[in-house]
Amino acid sequence: MSAPRPVPGPARRPTFSVVATDLDGTLLRADLTVSARTRAALARAAALGARHLVVTGRPAAGCRSLLEPLGYRGVAVCGQGAQLYDVGADRLLATAALDRPTVRALVSRIAEEAGPLALGVVTAGLAGEFLVTPGFGDRVRHGWRLVEDHGALWAHPVEKVLIRSRRLGDDALAALAGRVCADRIAVTHSGEGMVELLPAGVDKGSGLAAAARLLGFAAADTIAFGDMPNDIPMLRWAGHGVAMGNAHPRLRQHADETAPGNDDDGVAAVLERLFPPLSDSPSRPPTARTA
Repeated sequence: MSAPRPVPGPARRPTFSVVATDLDGTLLRADLTVSARTRAALARAAALGARHLVVTGRPAAGCRSLLEPLGYRGVAVCGQGAQLYDVGADRLLATAALDRPTVRALVSRIAEEAGPLALGVVTAGLAGEFLVTPGFGDRVRHGWRLVEDHGALWAHPVEKVLIRSRRLGDDALAALAGRVCADRIAVTHSGEGMVELLPAGVDKGSGLAAAARLLGFAAADTIAFGDMPNDIPMLRWAGHGVAMGNAHPRLRQHADETAPGNDDDGVAAVLERLFPPLSDSPSRPPTARTA
């Protein structure tokens, strides 16, 4: 039996200088809030020199309202890695779009085997919209726009396409889409009813690597947290990967450890271990320090 890995003490340099977190199902609780405990843990990590880097499937346009309450002002990886977004400047630093004729043809081929599909697209750019066809969800959520004409989905450049099938479950649909699309476009599964088609080579790992080149850090410097199969490339890239307690079984296979679930402050539980406060009581939130 191997000896337990030593935990860095308060006087030691932290093991990781970058904390990369997914949002939904990971950093965010089910009500889309970040708990006071998690905020305190992130603040403690920042006080010790670690950068918090959001890596999310949400497009930049869908992140603003979630990141502003956190006071998040740096770069975020959005759109499953298709976008590098400077939150403070509200500016896209990099973006990638799908080839529309190619993805339309592949969606038709998937439908030939899966049966009729409900579709959604995220249009390109900082003002991107989430357009959905009838049947995409039980209801049209805030920020979604319903379009009756499927042709309207393809009127503008798109960064991702989402597909849903009444006949196949998400895992089966993702597997089918992966087989049909092969290397022509990327396929990922990001949440319930969220099988996504992306530009070839785009995933959270590629987005995190692009952020690393921009910001000057390495995989070995990074601890990453996620909960769904779309987080697998991010966990593979990082020096240490953490699956949430609520994680999809496929993600757990690629994680170095499993934290409590997102509603149980799993991110905070790990960060409190790696970035303990200077006081003798590790459960107490960090206190402000003077220079």
